[in-house]
Amino acid sequence: MVTLENEVLKITLREHGAEMRSLTEKKDGTEYLWNGDPSWWKYSSPVLFPIVGKLHEGKYKVDGKVYELPSHGFGRISDFALLGNTETTAKFALDWSEETLKCYPYKFRLEISYKLENNAVAVGWRVINKDDRTIYFSIGAHPALRCPITAGENIDDCFLEFEGEEKAEKFAVTDDAFLINEYVPGFKGKEQPLSWEFFAKGTWIFDKLASNKVTVRSKKSQKSVAVSAPGFPFWAFWSPEKGGAPFICIEPWFGHADFAGYDGEFARRHGTQSLEAGREFNAEYKIIICG
Repeated sequence: MVTLENEVLKITLREHGAEMRSLTEKKDGTEYLWNGDPSWWKYSSPVLFPIVGKLHEGKYKVDGKVYELPSHGFGRISDFALLGNTETTAKFALDWSEETLKCYPYKFRLEISYKLENNAVAVGWRVINKDDRTIYFSIGAHPALRCPITAGENIDDCFLEFEGEEKAEKFAVTDDAFLINEYVPGFKGKEQPLSWEFFAKGTWIFDKLASNKVTVRSKKSQKSVAVSAPGFPFWAFWSPEKGGAPFICIEPWFGHADFAGYDGEFARRHGTQSLEAGREFNAEYKIIICG
């Protein structure tokens, strides 16, 4: 485990998945990140790579050849190398291998960096094309934020606050978590009350969200936590459908699950990113706390 800290925050990171496992406010020890207890969900803040979501029948095609990947890809279940760290920064890397080529036929390097900036954690992604052809991928964040944050409260005391005035419809989603290429009612206004019923029908997925920042707030206390992700084309909101989990996930993505029944080429999969030989893709999001 790697520990970073500044005057405000302390975080812990692990090489498996290059995943942040704890985010605490130093002045009072408040924890803002889910601890990965598998009784609810074994992850805390995984990277989704080289796909986001599910594939039709768990399979996809590259130049007509069929490959298989687990939901959300192999990034979150891979061991990264720690390239280096300071008191407030760390960088990890995952390189292509003969094993990755069996399920993802592209040569790549994925770097994930963490930097503490006062009351925020900046998470950076760098995807480098190591192949001699264009590669295709999706990548996404999946931080599980404690909700409620303050002991003695419940989810009905909490709400989402949007940076902008929202009138976005969401994608329709099948019972088995595939997208339907149509829209249904989504968010309206700058606040969305939270409840377990809110998540009972699965993930809320948007491609036209007006806001670049979404905050979890409480009606009863001042502590809050936000995800800021300018330029990300898709946003998702999830908590286990059975209800009662002490966290919600606010997820900025470059990509999404297959549309129901899609069995075409990976390169034409809606939301998939392309990266020419010798080029690199860079993106960053931040988790911001206010206590």
